[in-house]
Amino acid sequence: MPVSPPPSKAIAHQRAKIANRVRFHGPDDPELAELRRKLKILELVEHFERTVDCWPPFTDEQSAKLDILLEPVRERIYQNWLASYEASD
Repeated sequence: MPVSPPPSKAIAHQRAKIANRVRFHGPDDPELAELRRKLKILELVEHFERTVDCWPPFTDEQSAKLDILLEPVRERIYQNWLASYEASD
């Protein structure tokens, strides 16, 4: 069975924020949902990065096609995610 890599510093930090919030505000604190959502986003991003890192390199043609397909949404998604993540810190 494959062993999962240890959590990144960002994930460990987010988990600590959640634990701290639960400890001092209780498990029903309304801000916990947002903290947990951010944790899931971090976990998803890291899972995606690990998965893509295992792929063989794209050919120039494949890279060009991906650039064309992703261009309309790439910047908008990143800016929205960045703004929401920075607003929480």
